[in-house]
Amino acid sequence: MRAISMLFALLVLSATLAQAAIACNGADPAIGTVSVKNVSHNGGTNVYHLGGTVTNRGRARQPSNVLQFVDVYINGQKSDARGIPPLRPGQSYTFGYDFQRSSDAGDGTSRLRFQIEMRQPAGSAQNCNPNNDTFAMRV
Repeated sequence: MRAISMLFALLVLSATLAQAAIACNGADPAIGTVSVKNVSHNGGTNVYHLGGTVTNRGRARQPSNVLQFVDVYINGQKSDARGIPPLRPGQSYTFGYDFQRSSDAGDGTSRLRFQIEMRQPAGSAQNCNPNNDTFAMRV
C-alpha cells in the first residue's frame, strides 16, 4: 500500500512539473550548476574559485532592461550578488565567485546557496518557472 501511495505522489509531482514546463512561455532564467573550479592557498586561508551557469530555459527573450542577479548566501546569510545580463532563449551566462575560509575548516562545513533575484521588471513574464532558481552546495 505504501508503494502505491509513493507512486501516486510521484505521478502527481511529475504531472505538476510537466504542466509548469508547458505553461512557461516567457523567459525562464535557471541556475544549472555551480562547482569548485580550483582552490588556491593564501597563508592560513583557502580560496575556493567557484563557477556557475545561468541559462534561459524559457521560450522568450528577456528585455534589455531586465535587472537580475544571482545572490550568494553563506550559511544562510546573504554575502554577495553577481549581475546576470538579459538572456535569449537557450543562452547561458557563466559567473564566478571566490569564497575564502580558514584552511583549518573541515570539508563540507560551509553551506552556500545561489538564488536568482529578479529586480526589474518584476513578474512571471521575466521568470515563469521559479522552481529552478536555486542551487545549494557544501564546501
